[in-house]
Amino acid sequence: MVDWRTAGLNYVNYSNIAARLVRKALKPELRAQAARREESHIKMTKWQSGKPVEKGTSQ
Repeated sequence: MVDWRTAGLNYVNYSNIAARLVRKALKPELRAQAARREESHIKMTKWQSGKPVEKGTSQ
């Protein structure tokens, strides 16, 4: 069994922790670029009976 599983983490949690540590270890000029890539945006649309009933909202 892999160590992250033994520690009670799932792969997504493990991956997020590892990515955060790598970003913290970067030089300051590269850290700013990595911080911009960290942001994520999703679009959610409410559907009913197979048709969208509400325009998507970004988060």
